[in-house]
Amino acid sequence: MTEKELPACPVETTLMLISDRWKVLIIRDLLAGTKRFGQLKKSIGKISQKVLTANLRAMEQSGLVSRKVYAEVPPRVEYTLTATGYSLKPVLDAMVDWGSSYQQKVATHQKEGSPCS
Repeated sequence: MTEKELPACPVETTLMLISDRWKVLIIRDLLAGTKRFGQLKKSIGKISQKVLTANLRAMEQSGLVSRKVYAEVPPRVEYTLTATGYSLKPVLDAMVDWGSSYQQKVATHQKEGSPCS
């Protein structure tokens, strides 16, 4: 990807790279270390093989993920975050913090508003 193709707004650039919910979950899982395709598919859940493949290819093209193919039968493929991909960790950490806070807020609101409490 060349600099000319990037949006002027840094927030838009970040969203362009990780706006798909699957990409964020792939990054989340790869933050723990290298994973094989099947491991990613299982840990992410309701993602089709086609969609996972497309997202991994896009992330590889944008420099977030590296792919290593082993010359074995059957072929073994592993995915790892690049340094650029790993640099998104603070963004995901902030998302975890915000999501946890929001979940607590909603849970508290539901308890307070419940006629059974």
